[in-house]
Amino acid sequence: MKIGFGNGNILKNLLPVFWHIYTETNQRLHPGKRLSERVWSSSEAYDWVEIVLPKRLGSVRESMTGITVGKNDKVFVLTGAGISAESGLPTFRASDGLWAGHAIEDVCTPEAWERNPGLVWEFYSERRRQGAKAQPNPAHIALAELEKEIGERFFLCTQNVDDLHERAGSVRLAHMHGELAKARCERECGQLPVEDHAIYASLSDVGRCSCGGRMRPHIVFFGEIPLEMERIQREIQKATLMVVVGTSGSVYPAANFVHWARQGGARTVYVGPEPPLNANAFTHVVEGKAGEVLPGLFVVGG
Repeated sequence: MKIGFGNGNILKNLLPVFWHIYTETNQRLHPGKRLSERVWSSSEAYDWVEIVLPKRLGSVRESMTGITVGKNDKVFVLTGAGISAESGLPTFRASDGLWAGHAIEDVCTPEAWERNPGLVWEFYSERRRQGAKAQPNPAHIALAELEKEIGERFFLCTQNVDDLHERAGSVRLAHMHGELAKARCERECGQLPVEDHAIYASLSDVGRCSCGGRMRPHIVFFGEIPLEMERIQREIQKATLMVVVGTSGSVYPAANFVHWARQGGARTVYVGPEPPLNANAFTHVVEGKAGEVLPGLFVVGG
């Protein structure tokens, strides 16, 4: 990928965001067309650099009786939609590209919010309704128990917007795509997101910020930069073991986390019912439901 950027490693590592946006757009315009691994864009404000997507690394597909967590290990866990699906939450993204019957561009983009905020709130209100019925499964609980055992040597990053990890007991975590049970000002005025569990029947029921802006779901829409990326990158740099659970390996920048961890020498393990698209980047791939594989999988050393 060839693209302009300023100084700072965090900006370099966020370049896959632009690749994701590019591929999403091209898949819609040219379904079935094989995409080039490079895309060019320009900016007069920046110097040119060239970024090539990471090369595939070797992986081993196997069953594992245990993952040893030594006394000096620092564990980074990334979870995706698959772990929530085992609690009964639909992944929403169907094979036809629709989310619960809606086109993504109608409910999950900044343009959708500007065009029809009522429809966006209707969509996320229904997700809240479904999320409230779901319960943490054994995979959520296993990760929370690991955190209790190793404390600050554990960090969890989730792509999910539900609160199942929190309800299972996880504390040291980041929601890179936002949180379903929160809302924030559409004007990005500086006010922090607020707790919001309401199921809105109409847009007129949605409150406004003290600045006058309408409150929007605290969700990272397509085309927006994921949250807490600097914190997440710091945790990846410290990790000696990365465990990725239930992700497709197709959404960036999360799909690149395993490459960053491998560059730092970390062991990398994927757990899910089928290999992700970036399976070859993992040192080990364990196929199976997370709720069946994770309980008892971690062997914590002295």
